[in-house]
Amino acid sequence: MLSTLTATALLLAAPPSEVERLYEIADAPSAERIYSDVERLANFGTRHTLSETESETRGIGAARRWIAAEFEEISRDCSGCLEVRIISGTVEGERRIPDPTEVVSVVAFQRGKLDPGRMVIMSGDIDSRVSDPMNATDDSPGANDNATGMAGVLEAARVLTQYDFPGTIVYAGLSGEEQGLFGGKIVAAVAKEEGWNIKAVLNNDMIGNIEGIDGVIANNIIRVFSEGTRADETPQAARYRRFRGGEVDSPARNLARYIDEMADVYLPNLDAKMVYRLDRFGRGGHQTPFTEEGYPAVRIMESHEHYDRQHQDLRNIDGRHYGDTLEFVDPYFAATATALNALTMAGIAGAPPFPTEVELGGAVQPSAVLSWKDGGENRRARRNLAGYRVHWRETTSPVWTHSRFVGKVNEWTFENIVVDNYFFGVSAVAEDGSETPVVFPGPPGQFSPLSSVSDEER
Repeated sequence: MLSTLTATALLLAAPPSEVERLYEIADAPSAERIYSDVERLANFGTRHTLSETESETRGIGAARRWIAAEFEEISRDCSGCLEVRIISGTVEGERRIPDPTEVVSVVAFQRGKLDPGRMVIMSGDIDSRVSDPMNATDDSPGANDNATGMAGVLEAARVLTQYDFPGTIVYAGLSGEEQGLFGGKIVAAVAKEEGWNIKAVLNNDMIGNIEGIDGVIANNIIRVFSEGTRADETPQAARYRRFRGGEVDSPARNLARYIDEMADVYLPNLDAKMVYRLDRFGRGGHQTPFTEEGYPAVRIMESHEHYDRQHQDLRNIDGRHYGDTLEFVDPYFAATATALNALTMAGIAGAPPFPTEVELGGAVQPSAVLSWKDGGENRRARRNLAGYRVHWRETTSPVWTHSRFVGKVNEWTFENIVVDNYFFGVSAVAEDGSETPVVFPGPPGQFSPLSSVSDEER
């Protein structure tokens, strides 16, 4: 028998294994609306960070004002459920931003009803560029990179604002990505300063191309990039990880596993392919500034890139097209990618607070013991908590393979399961079946910055 069950635990009924409204959410994103938004963004001519800001029809200023207006319209449709905020900072003296430039991002908050301090974020990039990263005047439609990601954020907001959630969902249009990830850096710094309780960041960067430069056409695979060892690891945390494990169990990695499971259950025609890297080889994206602050963040993007359609001057050479233009965007794939984001955010925002202070014991014992504390600042935040699910897998498995709902307890003994041979974790489950990602024990796996705990805990 796996564990010693109390009489109370025996009477517990596990919540549903599927959340019915997630099927509705999976079907809701509109390819037509996404295509319209991509077209509108591409028609601003260029969205280069250093481009025109006064025009109403061209440049980065017009684009970000249009995005803010779209969020306001979405908010009107849900009786004012969004708080639209402009977050900006001045950047200068950088290789790609030498002169003082205001980098402006547009962020909309859909506040949770029980636990509004807990946040999950979906982001896309507003800006675009051509071959020369300093060319702020030539046409740079940026249809796939990254009007698709920004259009996905807007569409996810249209879908999810039709529902209420315990936790807060944040929709972010970030600027300055092509010039050095500055929009993300500014927003992540504000988040840290203001104490945002961010549990997940889903950065969408290029979600509309299905034809790779390698000749492969794939409309059923999407990549999810995640780091293995957290960026804010301290020497104490590194020592913990070295002797207890956690190299492949950062919160970002368990967020990626969660996304993969969402695709398996609710989007059977989409394979979420986990890639064990922060980003593509030697490259970067707007998830990075958030991971550097200690927040769990992943990059979601197409599986096969076409480099002729990225960061290129618009031209044709010997019949070969160069440039990121509208005709190469597949809106149906972008809608499926948006559905995956919406499912993930709905699942996390619909879940109870994440377990905290997760610890694992059982050295030189016949059974492993996992313990944790209830998350959330107060009982109201935990009002939808049905209980907890413990998870375990062999150390070589890339995904969680075994789990068991154990109810409202804060400790579980895995009888005759030797701690040395498995990895363990715990998730919180809501009454409707919504569930958090798995939280791995100790500093390697906690879903909050390590700067938020004491040196002794780290």
